[in-house]
Amino acid sequence: MRITLRLLLTFAFAVGGTSAAVAANADDRAPDWLAEAAKATVPTYQVKDVPAVVLVNDQSIEVDASGMITVTQRYAIKCLTRTCRRYAEADALYLQGSSKVRDLRAWLVRPGGTVKTYGKETVLDQMFNPDDVYNEYRMKLIPAEDDVDVNYVFGYEAVVEDRPQFTQDEFAFQDGGLPVLTSRYSLELPADWRANSVTFNHDEIKPTVNGSRYVWEMHDLAPIPPEPESLSMSNLAPRIAVNYYAASGNSHVYDTWRDVSRWYTDLSASSVTLDDNIAVKARELTASATTELDRIKAIAAYVQNIRYIAIDLGVAHGGGYKPRPANLVMERGFGDCKDKANLMRTMLKAVKIDAHLVMIYSGDPTYVRAEWASPQQFNHCIIAIAVGPETKAPSVVSSDKLGRLMIFDPTDPYTQVGDLPGHEQGSLAVVAAGSDGDLIKMPVLPAESNRVERQAEVTLNPDGSIAGKISQRAFGQEAVFERAKEHELSASEYKGWTEKWLSTRVKGSSVTTSARKDMKADGEYDLDLEFSAPTYAQLMQGRLMMFKPAMVGRLDQFVQIEGKRMTPMLLDSSNYSETIKVKLPDGFAVDEMPDPDTIETPFGRYSSKYEVSGGYLIFSRKLELSRSVIPASQYNEVGKFFGVVRNAEVAPVVLVKK
Repeated sequence: MRITLRLLLTFAFAVGGTSAAVAANADDRAPDWLAEAAKATVPTYQVKDVPAVVLVNDQSIEVDASGMITVTQRYAIKCLTRTCRRYAEADALYLQGSSKVRDLRAWLVRPGGTVKTYGKETVLDQMFNPDDVYNEYRMKLIPAEDDVDVNYVFGYEAVVEDRPQFTQDEFAFQDGGLPVLTSRYSLELPADWRANSVTFNHDEIKPTVNGSRYVWEMHDLAPIPPEPESLSMSNLAPRIAVNYYAASGNSHVYDTWRDVSRWYTDLSASSVTLDDNIAVKARELTASATTELDRIKAIAAYVQNIRYIAIDLGVAHGGGYKPRPANLVMERGFGDCKDKANLMRTMLKAVKIDAHLVMIYSGDPTYVRAEWASPQQFNHCIIAIAVGPETKAPSVVSSDKLGRLMIFDPTDPYTQVGDLPGHEQGSLAVVAAGSDGDLIKMPVLPAESNRVERQAEVTLNPDGSIAGKISQRAFGQEAVFERAKEHELSASEYKGWTEKWLSTRVKGSSVTTSARKDMKADGEYDLDLEFSAPTYAQLMQGRLMMFKPAMVGRLDQFVQIEGKRMTPMLLDSSNYSETIKVKLPDGFAVDEMPDPDTIETPFGRYSSKYEVSGGYLIFSRKLELSRSVIPASQYNEVGKFFGVVRNAEVAPVVLVKK
């Protein structure tokens, strides 16, 4: 939501219709600010297919001496293509018990100047996340996507009153990469209050200060195009983080990350309710465990099986961050991210293992910035477990004050102890351990921890048909991907998925048998299948046969874009190795075989080779990528690297009849 990013992030931490027709009439008119914005001349942009331009993005906040704020949002877009329709919606997020929408109005200005006004009867009021059982976050909205067209201007004004938990805020000057003509954030404070800000993704944006009014403003922002494997918009569009506070110091602003750690430690301390039921269950689960790691795994598996349900009550009074009591979560058998993390640390305490809650941003490991100490940067809660030197795992990090910590996400049902979801690896997160806690970097697991090993043995027949078997071993997050598919797909759906996967390279293939084995304790997932295809090799001139040895699992995931790339590219770490043995048909010999390939760069390396031995053509290849941010200026180097990979994938072997 453009108007309430503060509320949205608090909501995310807590959880982890059509408009009525309104006829235009002669009395309908746009407010002066929108009428003036609609007259603006829109420049020609170098980026293709820009759907809309933001004419005005204006957010004004008035703060009274008690900390109550009134937020006024004015927002207007002009449609440049018909795909702009998804942007034509007025919205205002509010929190029951803390905030209320005082006003929400919208207008549509047609190219001829006529205006459509959206009255109160068009306003919808709904729970923000319909998947939650109950949520105190609600949203009022006016959908207008069915009304807009090219060169139409849609604008709205929303007024929301709120009593925020923190006197901190964020504002993005650019919304979804759309170009912007005017973007403004203003803050009106009581006479004895002050404000400061931090700028992200841009040179420092300094406010204009007039008494106790602060205004940050930008103009003529070019579009940020959507590009494959790009960084998130939070790392591309200019934005600011603002602290505002009374001179008396009576405000919810944090000077250091240690302050944030102390705040969350105190808030969550009373939720560690270690009663007899929890103690007995913890001892029961770990009765046969012989090592510290085994005890952790046993408790982790139990907590992962606790059902994830978000019922958000009392969010306005800290409920969005505070876990429910551990004994209550165990008794009910459900909870959200912070509930599950807190239950796990309580159960670990019962077996004399210390652990701490960790506030993290889920979904983008580059989102949190160290320059701004604020709980508002986080939307998820996981756990850091204190472990001894005998416990070895790639997800262990070291802290000067807390020693060795194993990071684990008990909300993820598929990632095992010792591993960490890829979208959390490398994140900055707060370990809440009182004065010993701080902002630390989450581990980035080595590529070999997240790998796929594949073996295939295929018989090539004289008529060009093939039959064979594939054995694949997936580890780490690659195993998580396979494990999730098993739980989400039925047996017939999974068979269809494997056939589709094979058919991208082997047309007309069918899977005859398949077997899956999930070895969760080892973080491994195995797949064995047998398949056949009636026409794989191409017969030529009655004496030649041509086929491509790279039969399965494309490694070339590079998507070439037209023209010059404008944004950095994010590569995730991965590790693939594959050996394919093709039994050559009787009476045929290899006539032409591709040369081996090798390429090594700072972000990855690839090799492939071919050999003939004992009547088999043996093709092997290996790809390893390191998590890297590639500047747009080096995009062509990535293209060259994956060009080598692509060439090996399509390179044919030619056989000749003896």
